[in-house]
Amino acid sequence: MTPRLSRPSGLFRSTRFLGFTALGLALTTTLGSAQNVQRRMGEPVPGLNQFQRDLFEAGKVLFADNLDVLDGLGPIMNDVSCGACHNIPVVGGWGTNSVTRFGKAATGSAPFDPLAALGGTLLQSQTIDPPCAEVVPPEADVVAQRITPICFGAGLLEAIPEGAIQQNELDQPGFGLNGVRRMFDPIEGGPAKASRFGWKGGPSTVLSFSIDASLMEMGMTSVFLPNEQAPNGDTALLALCDAVADPEDGPDAAGFTRIERITHFQAMLAAPPQTPRNGMTGQPIFASIGCADCHRPHYMTGPHAIGALSGRHIRPYSDFLIHDMGSGGDGIVDGPVSETQHMTRALWGLNMRTSLMHDGSASGGTFAQNIDMAINMHDGEAAASRIAYQALPLADQNAIAKFLRSLGQAEFDLVDEDHDVDEFDWFFCLQQFNGPFPAVAHTADDVGALCDLDQDGDFDLVEFGAFQRAFTGQ
Repeated sequence: MTPRLSRPSGLFRSTRFLGFTALGLALTTTLGSAQNVQRRMGEPVPGLNQFQRDLFEAGKVLFADNLDVLDGLGPIMNDVSCGACHNIPVVGGWGTNSVTRFGKAATGSAPFDPLAALGGTLLQSQTIDPPCAEVVPPEADVVAQRITPICFGAGLLEAIPEGAIQQNELDQPGFGLNGVRRMFDPIEGGPAKASRFGWKGGPSTVLSFSIDASLMEMGMTSVFLPNEQAPNGDTALLALCDAVADPEDGPDAAGFTRIERITHFQAMLAAPPQTPRNGMTGQPIFASIGCADCHRPHYMTGPHAIGALSGRHIRPYSDFLIHDMGSGGDGIVDGPVSETQHMTRALWGLNMRTSLMHDGSASGGTFAQNIDMAINMHDGEAAASRIAYQALPLADQNAIAKFLRSLGQAEFDLVDEDHDVDEFDWFFCLQQFNGPFPAVAHTADDVGALCDLDQDGDFDLVEFGAFQRAFTGQ
Protein backbone atom coordinates (compact mmCIF):
# COMPACT_ATOMS: atom_id res chain seq x y z
CA MET A 1 0.00 0.00 0.00
CA THR A 2 1.71 3.16 -1.21
CA PRO A 3 -0.27 6.37 -0.75
CA ARG A 4 1.27 9.43 -2.31
CA LEU A 5 0.50 12.89 -3.57
CA SER A 6 0.75 13.32 -7.29
CA ARG A 7 0.71 16.02 -9.88
CA PRO A 8 -1.07 15.24 -13.18
CA SER A 9 0.55 12.39 -15.06
CA GLY A 10 -1.56 12.63 -18.19
CA LEU A 11 -2.81 9.09 -17.65
CA PHE A 12 -6.49 8.23 -17.53
CA ARG A 13 -7.01 5.17 -15.34
CA SER A 14 -10.23 3.18 -15.74
CA THR A 15 -12.31 2.38 -12.67
CA ARG A 16 -11.97 -1.11 -11.22
CA PHE A 17 -13.72 -2.94 -8.44
CA LEU A 18 -12.40 -6.34 -7.35
CA GLY A 19 -14.85 -8.76 -5.82
CA PHE A 20 -17.75 -7.83 -8.12
CA THR A 21 -17.04 -10.02 -11.12
CA ALA A 22 -19.92 -12.26 -10.04
CA LEU A 23 -22.33 -9.36 -10.24
CA GLY A 24 -22.09 -8.86 -13.99
CA LEU A 25 -23.19 -5.66 -15.63
CA ALA A 26 -26.64 -4.43 -14.62
CA LEU A 27 -28.68 -2.32 -16.98
CA THR A 28 -27.51 1.28 -16.58
CA THR A 29 -30.37 3.60 -15.78
CA THR A 30 -30.58 7.32 -15.19
CA LEU A 31 -33.00 9.42 -13.23
CA GLY A 32 -34.89 10.14 -16.43
CA SER A 33 -38.32 11.50 -15.72
CA ALA A 34 -38.55 14.38 -13.28
CA GLN A 35 -41.47 12.49 -11.73
CA ASN A 36 -39.14 9.93 -10.11
CA VAL A 37 -38.70 10.43 -6.39
CA GLN A 38 -35.06 10.65 -5.34
CA ARG A 39 -33.77 7.75 -3.27
CA ARG A 40 -33.55 8.56 0.40
CA MET A 41 -30.39 8.08 2.41
CA GLY A 42 -29.83 4.42 3.21
CA GLU A 43 -31.69 3.12 0.16
CA PRO A 44 -30.00 1.29 -2.73
CA VAL A 45 -29.15 2.98 -6.01
CA PRO A 46 -31.85 2.58 -8.65
CA GLY A 47 -31.28 0.12 -11.48
CA LEU A 48 -29.97 -2.87 -9.52
CA ASN A 49 -30.96 -6.35 -10.64
CA GLN A 50 -32.43 -8.80 -8.16
CA PHE A 51 -29.10 -10.52 -7.48
CA GLN A 52 -27.50 -7.18 -6.65
CA ARG A 53 -30.42 -6.14 -4.45
CA ASP A 54 -30.03 -9.39 -2.52
CA LEU A 55 -26.33 -8.67 -2.06
CA PHE A 56 -27.17 -5.15 -0.87
CA GLU A 57 -29.64 -6.44 1.73
CA ALA A 58 -27.31 -9.20 2.94
CA GLY A 59 -24.47 -6.70 3.27
CA LYS A 60 -26.70 -4.29 5.18
CA VAL A 61 -27.39 -6.98 7.78
CA LEU A 62 -23.69 -7.69 8.32
CA PHE A 63 -22.82 -3.97 8.31
CA ALA A 64 -25.05 -3.56 11.37
CA ASP A 65 -24.26 -6.94 12.94
CA ASN A 66 -21.98 -6.98 15.98
CA LEU A 67 -18.78 -8.98 15.68
CA ASP A 68 -17.76 -11.30 18.48
CA VAL A 69 -14.29 -12.53 19.38
CA LEU A 70 -14.60 -15.67 17.26
CA ASP A 71 -15.56 -13.50 14.25
CA GLY A 72 -12.27 -11.64 14.71
CA LEU A 73 -13.25 -8.74 16.96
CA GLY A 74 -10.27 -7.09 18.67
CA PRO A 75 -8.13 -7.55 20.59
CA ILE A 76 -8.20 -3.75 20.24
CA MET A 77 -10.87 -1.84 18.36
CA ASN A 78 -13.00 1.28 18.33
CA ASP A 79 -16.37 -0.49 18.15
CA VAL A 80 -18.06 -3.82 17.51
CA SER A 81 -19.64 -3.21 14.10
CA CYS A 82 -19.67 -0.79 11.18
CA GLY A 83 -23.22 0.24 12.06
CA ALA A 84 -22.23 1.11 15.63
CA CYS A 85 -20.56 4.23 14.22
CA HIS A 86 -22.37 4.72 10.89
CA ASN A 87 -26.02 4.93 11.92
CA ILE A 88 -27.53 8.44 11.57
CA PRO A 89 -30.13 8.95 10.17
CA VAL A 90 -30.04 5.26 9.16
CA VAL A 91 -27.49 2.46 8.80
CA GLY A 92 -24.65 3.65 6.58
CA GLY A 93 -24.82 7.24 7.77
CA TRP A 94 -22.69 9.34 10.07
CA GLY A 95 -22.46 8.99 13.83
CA THR A 96 -21.75 10.74 17.08
CA ASN A 97 -18.67 8.60 17.77
CA SER A 98 -15.23 10.05 17.17
CA VAL A 99 -11.82 8.42 17.02
CA THR A 100 -8.55 9.73 18.43
CA ARG A 101 -5.39 10.36 16.44
CA PHE A 102 -2.08 11.16 18.12
CA GLY A 103 1.58 11.81 17.41
CA LYS A 104 4.59 13.90 18.33
CA ALA A 105 4.81 17.33 16.74
CA ALA A 106 7.70 18.31 14.50
CA THR A 107 10.42 20.31 16.27
CA GLY A 108 13.42 21.93 14.63
CA SER A 109 14.79 19.53 12.05
CA ALA A 110 12.83 16.58 13.46
CA PRO A 111 9.69 15.82 11.44
CA PHE A 112 6.32 14.80 12.85
CA ASP A 113 6.59 11.41 14.54
CA PRO A 114 3.50 9.17 14.14
CA LEU A 115 4.71 7.09 17.10
CA ALA A 116 4.03 3.97 15.06
CA ALA A 117 6.05 1.83 17.48
CA LEU A 118 3.62 2.90 20.22
CA GLY A 119 0.46 2.17 18.23
CA GLY A 120 0.08 5.53 16.46
CA THR A 121 -1.50 7.37 14.90
CA LEU A 122 -4.88 5.75 15.62
CA LEU A 123 -5.94 4.99 19.17
CA GLN A 124 -8.13 1.91 19.48
CA SER A 125 -10.22 2.92 22.48
CA GLN A 126 -11.80 -0.46 23.30
CA THR A 127 -10.49 -3.96 23.92
CA ILE A 128 -11.77 -7.50 24.42
CA ASP A 129 -9.37 -7.94 27.36
CA PRO A 130 -8.46 -5.17 29.87
CA PRO A 131 -4.70 -5.91 29.94
CA CYS A 132 -4.59 -4.99 26.24
CA ALA A 133 -6.27 -1.61 26.59
CA GLU A 134 -4.53 1.13 24.60
CA VAL A 135 -3.77 4.62 25.90
CA VAL A 136 -2.45 7.77 24.31
CA PRO A 137 1.28 7.46 25.08
CA PRO A 138 2.86 10.24 27.15
CA GLU A 139 5.24 10.97 24.27
CA ALA A 140 2.30 12.26 22.22
CA ASP A 141 1.90 16.03 22.27
CA VAL A 142 -0.60 16.18 19.39
CA VAL A 143 -4.04 14.66 19.92
CA ALA A 144 -6.87 15.12 17.42
CA GLN A 145 -10.43 13.88 17.04
CA ARG A 146 -12.06 12.65 13.84
CA ILE A 147 -15.83 12.23 13.52
CA THR A 148 -17.61 9.51 11.55
CA PRO A 149 -18.40 10.39 7.89
CA ILE A 150 -21.25 8.96 5.83
CA CYS A 151 -21.06 5.96 3.48
CA PHE A 152 -23.98 7.05 1.28
CA GLY A 153 -23.08 7.13 -2.41
CA ALA A 154 -19.69 5.49 -1.80
CA GLY A 155 -19.77 3.37 -4.94
CA LEU A 156 -20.75 6.37 -7.03
CA LEU A 157 -17.71 8.27 -5.71
CA GLU A 158 -15.51 5.32 -6.67
CA ALA A 159 -17.03 5.46 -10.16
CA ILE A 160 -15.98 9.08 -10.77
CA PRO A 161 -13.51 8.88 -13.68
CA GLU A 162 -9.90 9.38 -12.69
CA GLY A 163 -9.59 12.00 -15.42
CA ALA A 164 -12.24 14.16 -13.77
CA ILE A 165 -10.25 14.47 -10.54
CA GLN A 166 -7.06 15.01 -12.52
CA GLN A 167 -8.82 17.85 -14.35
CA ASN A 168 -9.80 19.37 -11.00
CA GLU A 169 -6.10 19.47 -10.17
CA LEU A 170 -5.28 21.20 -13.46
CA ASP A 171 -8.18 23.65 -13.33
CA GLN A 172 -8.30 25.54 -10.03
CA PRO A 173 -9.94 28.91 -10.65
CA GLY A 174 -9.90 30.21 -7.10
CA PHE A 175 -7.23 32.61 -5.85
CA GLY A 176 -4.46 30.76 -3.99
CA LEU A 177 -5.83 27.27 -4.58
CA ASN A 178 -3.17 24.59 -4.90
CA GLY A 179 -4.99 21.30 -4.37
CA VAL A 180 -3.30 18.04 -5.32
CA ARG A 181 -4.49 14.46 -5.71
CA ARG A 182 -3.48 11.91 -3.14
CA MET A 183 -2.77 8.77 -5.12
CA PHE A 184 -3.54 5.50 -3.38
CA ASP A 185 -2.71 1.94 -4.38
CA PRO A 186 -5.85 -0.14 -3.70
CA ILE A 187 -5.16 -2.60 -0.89
CA GLU A 188 -6.80 -5.34 -2.96
CA GLY A 189 -4.47 -4.62 -5.86
CA GLY A 190 -4.69 -2.65 -9.06
CA PRO A 191 -3.38 0.68 -10.34
CA ALA A 192 -3.14 3.74 -8.12
CA LYS A 193 -6.17 6.03 -8.07
CA ALA A 194 -6.96 9.38 -6.51
CA SER A 195 -8.38 9.16 -3.00
CA ARG A 196 -12.14 9.34 -2.62
CA PHE A 197 -12.51 8.71 1.12
CA GLY A 198 -10.97 9.84 4.38
CA TRP A 199 -10.45 13.20 6.06
CA LYS A 200 -6.90 13.35 4.71
CA GLY A 201 -7.54 11.22 1.68
CA GLY A 202 -6.68 7.55 1.67
CA PRO A 203 -8.67 4.68 0.17
CA SER A 204 -9.66 5.13 -3.45
CA THR A 205 -12.02 2.13 -3.60
CA VAL A 206 -14.88 0.99 -1.40
CA LEU A 207 -13.25 -2.40 -0.94
CA SER A 208 -10.02 -0.78 0.31
CA PHE A 209 -12.05 1.33 2.72
CA SER A 210 -13.76 -1.81 4.06
CA ILE A 211 -10.51 -3.75 4.40
CA ASP A 212 -8.79 -0.92 6.24
CA ALA A 213 -11.72 -0.07 8.53
CA SER A 214 -12.34 -3.72 9.40
CA LEU A 215 -8.81 -4.02 10.78
CA MET A 216 -8.25 -0.58 12.23
CA GLU A 217 -11.71 0.01 13.73
CA MET A 218 -12.84 -3.54 14.62
CA GLY A 219 -9.62 -5.57 14.69
CA MET A 220 -10.69 -8.05 12.01
CA THR A 221 -7.82 -9.33 9.86
CA SER A 222 -8.17 -10.44 6.25
CA VAL A 223 -6.08 -11.94 3.49
CA PHE A 224 -5.28 -8.36 2.44
CA LEU A 225 -4.24 -7.12 5.92
CA PRO A 226 -3.49 -10.32 7.89
CA ASN A 227 -1.59 -8.84 10.84
CA GLU A 228 -3.29 -7.60 14.00
CA GLN A 229 -2.58 -4.20 15.52
CA ALA A 230 -0.55 -4.70 18.71
CA PRO A 231 -1.80 -2.71 21.73
CA ASN A 232 0.42 0.38 21.83
CA GLY A 233 2.83 -1.61 19.66
CA ASP A 234 3.40 -4.29 22.33
CA THR A 235 3.55 -7.65 20.52
CA ALA A 236 3.77 -9.55 23.83
CA LEU A 237 0.37 -8.15 24.84
CA LEU A 238 -0.99 -9.06 21.43
CA ALA A 239 0.04 -12.69 21.91
CA LEU A 240 -1.60 -12.66 25.35
CA CYS A 241 -4.95 -11.26 24.22
CA ASP A 242 -5.47 -12.67 20.70
CA ALA A 243 -6.17 -16.38 20.35
CA VAL A 244 -8.01 -16.40 17.00
CA ALA A 245 -5.95 -17.49 13.98
CA ASP A 246 -5.34 -14.92 11.25
CA PRO A 247 -6.69 -14.07 8.77
CA GLU A 248 -9.99 -14.00 10.63
CA ASP A 249 -12.31 -13.07 7.74
CA GLY A 250 -13.08 -16.02 5.49
CA PRO A 251 -15.66 -16.89 2.84
CA ASP A 252 -19.20 -17.90 3.75
CA ALA A 253 -21.27 -20.64 2.12
CA ALA A 254 -21.84 -18.44 -0.93
CA GLY A 255 -18.12 -17.69 -1.27
CA PHE A 256 -18.21 -14.09 -0.01
CA THR A 257 -16.15 -12.83 2.93
CA ARG A 258 -17.68 -10.50 5.51
CA ILE A 259 -15.57 -7.64 4.11
CA GLU A 260 -16.94 -8.31 0.62
CA ARG A 261 -20.47 -8.38 2.03
CA ILE A 262 -20.21 -5.01 3.76
CA THR A 263 -18.57 -3.64 0.61
CA HIS A 264 -21.60 -4.73 -1.45
CA PHE A 265 -23.83 -2.69 0.86
CA GLN A 266 -21.70 0.44 0.85
CA ALA A 267 -21.00 0.35 -2.88
CA MET A 268 -24.69 0.16 -3.76
CA LEU A 269 -25.92 2.86 -1.36
CA ALA A 270 -27.75 5.63 -3.19
CA ALA A 271 -26.45 9.18 -3.27
CA PRO A 272 -28.11 11.49 -0.74
CA PRO A 273 -31.03 13.40 -2.26
CA GLN A 274 -31.01 17.15 -2.81
CA THR A 275 -34.36 18.92 -2.45
CA PRO A 276 -35.25 21.07 -4.22
CA ARG A 277 -33.09 19.31 -6.77
CA ASN A 278 -32.59 22.37 -9.00
CA GLY A 279 -30.96 24.40 -6.25
CA MET A 280 -31.92 27.39 -4.14
CA THR A 281 -31.08 31.07 -3.90
CA GLY A 282 -28.07 30.25 -1.73
CA GLN A 283 -26.38 28.04 -4.31
CA PRO A 284 -25.15 30.80 -6.67
CA ILE A 285 -24.08 32.83 -3.62
CA PHE A 286 -22.14 29.77 -2.39
CA ALA A 287 -20.42 29.64 -5.79
CA SER A 288 -19.83 33.41 -6.02
CA ILE A 289 -17.63 33.49 -2.91
CA GLY A 290 -15.48 30.60 -4.13
CA CYS A 291 -16.87 27.73 -2.05
CA ALA A 292 -17.72 25.74 -5.18
CA ASP A 293 -14.10 26.05 -6.41
CA CYS A 294 -13.27 23.22 -3.98
CA HIS A 295 -16.75 21.88 -3.19
CA ARG A 296 -17.45 21.12 -6.85
CA PRO A 297 -20.95 19.82 -7.44
CA HIS A 298 -21.17 17.99 -10.75
CA TYR A 299 -19.72 14.69 -11.98
CA MET A 300 -20.76 12.01 -14.45
CA THR A 301 -19.69 8.57 -13.30
CA GLY A 302 -17.73 6.33 -15.65
CA PRO A 303 -17.89 2.60 -16.35
CA HIS A 304 -18.23 0.40 -13.26
CA ALA A 305 -18.63 -3.35 -12.71
CA ILE A 306 -21.98 -2.53 -11.10
CA GLY A 307 -23.82 -1.18 -14.10
CA ALA A 308 -26.25 0.87 -12.01
CA LEU A 309 -23.31 3.04 -10.90
CA SER A 310 -22.27 3.85 -14.47
CA GLY A 311 -23.27 6.96 -16.36
CA ARG A 312 -24.87 8.68 -13.39
CA HIS A 313 -24.98 12.42 -12.82
CA ILE A 314 -24.06 12.99 -9.18
CA ARG A 315 -23.55 16.08 -7.03
CA PRO A 316 -21.15 15.31 -4.16
CA TYR A 317 -19.71 18.86 -3.78
CA SER A 318 -15.99 18.03 -3.58
CA ASP A 319 -12.93 18.25 -5.82
CA PHE A 320 -11.32 15.27 -3.99
CA LEU A 321 -8.05 17.18 -3.72
CA ILE A 322 -5.76 17.77 -0.75
CA HIS A 323 -5.71 21.43 0.32
CA ASP A 324 -3.80 23.35 2.98
CA MET A 325 -6.33 24.54 5.58
CA GLY A 326 -3.86 26.50 7.70
CA SER A 327 -5.18 26.76 11.25
CA GLY A 328 -8.03 24.45 10.23
CA GLY A 329 -5.63 21.49 10.17
CA ASP A 330 -5.49 18.86 12.88
CA GLY A 331 -1.72 18.63 13.49
CA ILE A 332 -1.52 15.01 12.27
CA VAL A 333 0.64 13.89 9.35
CA ASP A 334 -0.85 11.08 7.29
CA GLY A 335 1.64 9.75 4.74
CA PRO A 336 2.26 12.63 2.31
CA VAL A 337 -0.50 14.80 3.82
CA SER A 338 0.80 17.41 6.25
CA GLU A 339 -0.38 18.72 9.60
CA THR A 340 -2.43 21.50 8.01
CA GLN A 341 -3.84 19.62 5.02
CA HIS A 342 -7.19 17.89 4.50
CA MET A 343 -9.07 16.46 1.56
CA THR A 344 -12.16 18.42 0.53
CA ARG A 345 -15.09 16.62 2.10
CA ALA A 346 -18.13 15.81 -0.03
CA LEU A 347 -21.00 17.93 1.28
CA TRP A 348 -23.89 15.79 0.09
CA GLY A 349 -25.94 14.48 3.00
CA LEU A 350 -25.35 17.50 5.27
CA ASN A 351 -29.04 17.69 6.18
CA MET A 352 -29.62 17.10 9.92
CA ARG A 353 -25.91 16.91 10.76
CA THR A 354 -25.38 18.26 14.24
CA SER A 355 -21.58 18.53 14.13
CA LEU A 356 -19.31 19.69 11.31
CA MET A 357 -15.58 19.82 10.48
CA HIS A 358 -13.17 16.91 10.90
CA ASP A 359 -13.39 16.99 14.69
CA GLY A 360 -17.04 17.96 15.06
CA SER A 361 -16.04 21.26 16.67
CA ALA A 362 -18.64 23.23 14.68
CA SER A 363 -21.56 22.08 16.81
CA GLY A 364 -23.92 23.05 19.60
CA GLY A 365 -26.05 25.48 17.61
CA THR A 366 -28.76 25.44 15.00
CA PHE A 367 -27.86 24.08 11.58
CA ALA A 368 -27.27 27.63 10.30
CA GLN A 369 -25.11 28.48 13.31
CA ASN A 370 -23.04 25.31 12.87
CA ILE A 371 -22.55 26.14 9.18
CA ASP A 372 -21.45 29.64 10.15
CA MET A 373 -18.94 28.23 12.65
CA ALA A 374 -17.60 25.72 10.11
CA ILE A 375 -17.07 28.34 7.40
CA ASN A 376 -15.32 30.62 9.86
CA MET A 377 -12.92 27.78 10.73
CA HIS A 378 -11.76 27.57 7.11
CA ASP A 379 -8.24 28.95 6.68
CA GLY A 380 -5.23 28.56 4.43
CA GLU A 381 -6.34 28.06 0.84
CA ALA A 382 -9.95 28.60 1.97
CA ALA A 383 -9.27 31.93 3.69
CA ALA A 384 -10.37 34.04 0.73
CA SER A 385 -13.76 32.33 0.63
CA ARG A 386 -14.14 32.73 4.40
CA ILE A 387 -13.42 36.46 4.15
CA ALA A 388 -15.88 36.81 1.26
CA TYR A 389 -18.51 34.99 3.31
CA GLN A 390 -17.94 37.26 6.29
CA ALA A 391 -18.56 40.28 4.05
CA LEU A 392 -21.97 38.99 2.91
CA PRO A 393 -25.21 40.42 4.28
CA LEU A 394 -26.78 38.19 6.94
CA ALA A 395 -29.61 37.30 4.55
CA ASP A 396 -27.10 35.88 2.04
CA GLN A 397 -25.29 33.93 4.75
CA ASN A 398 -28.61 32.44 5.83
CA ALA A 399 -29.42 31.59 2.21
CA ILE A 400 -26.17 29.62 1.95
CA ALA A 401 -27.04 27.68 5.11
CA LYS A 402 -30.54 26.98 3.79
CA PHE A 403 -29.09 25.68 0.53
CA LEU A 404 -26.59 23.46 2.35
CA ARG A 405 -29.42 22.01 4.43
CA SER A 406 -31.09 20.91 1.20
CA LEU A 407 -28.18 18.48 0.64
CA GLY A 408 -29.71 15.28 1.98
CA GLN A 409 -33.24 16.65 2.25
CA ALA A 410 -35.81 14.03 1.17
CA GLU A 411 -38.71 15.02 -1.04
CA PHE A 412 -42.09 15.29 0.75
CA ASP A 413 -40.35 15.12 4.17
CA LEU A 414 -41.86 18.47 4.90
CA VAL A 415 -41.85 19.18 8.63
CA ASP A 416 -40.45 16.41 10.83
CA GLU A 417 -37.36 15.76 8.62
CA ASP A 418 -37.10 12.14 9.72
CA HIS A 419 -36.16 10.90 6.22
CA ASP A 420 -39.47 9.09 5.98
CA VAL A 421 -42.70 9.90 4.13
CA ASP A 422 -45.75 9.29 6.29
CA GLU A 423 -49.20 10.61 7.21
CA PHE A 424 -47.67 13.54 9.05
CA ASP A 425 -45.91 14.71 5.88
CA TRP A 426 -49.10 14.22 3.86
CA PHE A 427 -51.03 16.51 6.20
CA PHE A 428 -48.64 19.38 5.46
CA CYS A 429 -48.09 18.58 1.77
CA LEU A 430 -51.85 18.55 1.24
CA GLN A 431 -51.95 22.19 2.27
CA GLN A 432 -49.72 22.90 -0.73
CA PHE A 433 -52.14 21.22 -3.15
CA ASN A 434 -53.41 23.87 -5.56
CA GLY A 435 -54.07 22.15 -8.87
CA PRO A 436 -52.41 22.89 -12.19
CA PHE A 437 -53.01 26.67 -12.16
CA PRO A 438 -51.90 28.15 -8.82
CA ALA A 439 -52.67 31.79 -8.19
CA VAL A 440 -49.18 32.29 -6.75
CA ALA A 441 -46.43 29.81 -7.51
CA HIS A 442 -43.94 29.07 -4.77
CA THR A 443 -40.21 29.53 -5.23
CA ALA A 444 -37.36 27.09 -4.59
CA ASP A 445 -36.81 28.76 -1.21
CA ASP A 446 -40.40 28.21 -0.03
CA VAL A 447 -41.35 25.20 2.10
CA GLY A 448 -43.70 24.08 -0.66
CA ALA A 449 -40.68 23.31 -2.85
CA LEU A 450 -40.14 20.15 -0.76
CA CYS A 451 -43.41 18.85 -2.21
CA ASP A 452 -42.78 20.11 -5.77
CA LEU A 453 -41.25 17.11 -7.50
CA ASP A 454 -41.10 18.54 -11.02
CA GLN A 455 -39.99 22.00 -9.82
CA ASP A 456 -42.74 23.86 -11.70
CA GLY A 457 -43.87 25.98 -8.75
CA ASP A 458 -46.91 24.00 -7.61
CA PHE A 459 -48.15 20.81 -5.99
CA ASP A 460 -50.53 19.11 -8.43
CA LEU A 461 -51.54 15.64 -9.60
CA VAL A 462 -47.94 14.88 -10.63
CA GLU A 463 -46.81 15.30 -7.04
CA PHE A 464 -49.95 13.61 -5.71
CA GLY A 465 -49.07 10.39 -7.54
CA ALA A 466 -45.39 10.66 -6.61
CA PHE A 467 -46.27 11.14 -2.95
CA GLN A 468 -48.33 7.94 -3.06
CA ARG A 469 -45.36 6.03 -4.47
CA ALA A 470 -43.00 7.49 -1.85
CA PHE A 471 -45.49 6.76 0.93
CA THR A 472 -45.93 3.12 -0.07
CA GLY A 473 -42.24 2.53 -0.81
CA GLN A 474 -42.73 2.10 -4.55
